[in-house]
Amino acid sequence: MRLFLFLFRASRGLLAAALVASLISGFGSALMVSYINRALNVSGAQLTSIGVRFAIVALGVLVTRWISETLFVQLSQRTLASMRMRLSQLMLEVPYRHIETQGSGRLLAVLTEDVRTVSDFFVALPNFTQHGAVVCGCLVYLGYLSRQVFLFAIVVTVLGALGYHLAHVRALVHLRQARIEQDELFKHFRALCDGAKELRMHRPRRRAFLSQLLGRSIEGVRANHTRGMTIYAASESWGNFLFFVFIGLVLFVLGRLLTVEAAVMSGYALVFLHMVLPLDAVLMAIPSINRTRIALERVDQATAGLIREDGRRIEELDDAPVAAFTSVRLAGVSHRYHREQEDRAFVLGPIDLELRPGEIVFLVGGNGSGKTTLAKLIVGLYAPEHGALELDGKPITDADRDGYRQLFSAVFSDFFLFERLIGLGSTARIDHEVEAWLRELQLDRKVSVSAGVLSTTELSQGQRKRLALLVAYLEDRPFYVFDEWAADQDPEYKKIFYTRLLPDLRARGKAVLVISHDDRYFHVADRCVELEAGQLRGIPTGSTTSPPR
Repeated sequence: MRLFLFLFRASRGLLAAALVASLISGFGSALMVSYINRALNVSGAQLTSIGVRFAIVALGVLVTRWISETLFVQLSQRTLASMRMRLSQLMLEVPYRHIETQGSGRLLAVLTEDVRTVSDFFVALPNFTQHGAVVCGCLVYLGYLSRQVFLFAIVVTVLGALGYHLAHVRALVHLRQARIEQDELFKHFRALCDGAKELRMHRPRRRAFLSQLLGRSIEGVRANHTRGMTIYAASESWGNFLFFVFIGLVLFVLGRLLTVEAAVMSGYALVFLHMVLPLDAVLMAIPSINRTRIALERVDQATAGLIREDGRRIEELDDAPVAAFTSVRLAGVSHRYHREQEDRAFVLGPIDLELRPGEIVFLVGGNGSGKTTLAKLIVGLYAPEHGALELDGKPITDADRDGYRQLFSAVFSDFFLFERLIGLGSTARIDHEVEAWLRELQLDRKVSVSAGVLSTTELSQGQRKRLALLVAYLEDRPFYVFDEWAADQDPEYKKIFYTRLLPDLRARGKAVLVISHDDRYFHVADRCVELEAGQLRGIPTGSTTSPPR
């Protein structure tokens, strides 16, 4: 609810105006019923006077209804845009480790499903407010016509509310479970797209994926949502049943017992007929309100652990050119994490390592030895649990970690390619440089660039890595990190990478860290270090023996 309260405070003026317009429209509609009832029992000059007032109120109802719906649409879209922007900004400002822990499926569900649910609530709110005002206005008019009958109406309303509350508690359990299943469903939808090749090439896996994973999640969402809404439908029927019982008792029993006048009875008949649809609308809106409540709970849960590293927003950060450095040093750095298929935590470190400009360092080691984790510690994506990460002898803290990360250009094994080459300067200059690099990397027949936008990123993994390398070169940072970049390349491109591109970066004074298994190119490095059982040791650069895999 914290995020929603923030948005409420930011838009409370607009929300207040929309609510007031809705209430005026609703109470005006109830007032029209009273004029109709009075018109049935008067004649002559009084009828003309009532007709004029009826017309004025009817016009006011139409105008205020239009105003309220317009304001609520504006509020809905503003809320949708504000929540998405604020959540996106928060996700870019929090430690990267938090994003890995949360998982992309859950965060995508929050940014799409939950935020849309909150936005839709504002679209439905004017009808709920107007119909609620109509019901309240009608009840007030009932009290004006007959106090005894009004007290009887209150008793019936309390009984209806009690039954609806009991149903609401049960229905909410199913709606919450449906929302939990929705997170799993989003994960499976991602797998459906990302694993399209593998699913088509393995029929048993495809069948199992559809029936056991995707089908089960779809069914879980459907079943829980259906149960919740069915309970709400039953409770609505309960409310309508009490309403019609109330009408029958008033018209056919209380009217005789209390000797109510004909004008009062006709007024009750009109009010009852006028209340049926608004009361239905109010009851039908309650599930929407509860879905919104659940959506806000999910937003809060997803953002509860997302805390900014330094308390500053993106727009408050300085985009000045990255300064040169003399050394990056890990002093007794260690990091604990769980590896796949292991119950105990794996401890990386303590690591002591210094990296300098104009130097190529190869990082080697077996699979699962922690090479990528160490690289993420070096570039500042992870914060050390123990020890210190130092830049030119000064420890990096949360306050300056984001600025420290700007030293690096990295191509990790799980890299992402943006089609738009944004944040790199003039598009005309970018287009010229990209075209030259596309020819150099022999991608010019596959990819073109126009106004800083790549024509496609749907390429083979090796070609995508060459595009990622191109983008890294355009960033022109002091420190480059390549995580198994050559693993998916043909021998020709491996040779270009090791013998031309890396030496060129070194000649330009760049620090370079390469995670590699290509022992035939170890001689290119100034130093080779190996990770084994979480510990770092040096190996000769001229070694022709591959490290354990």
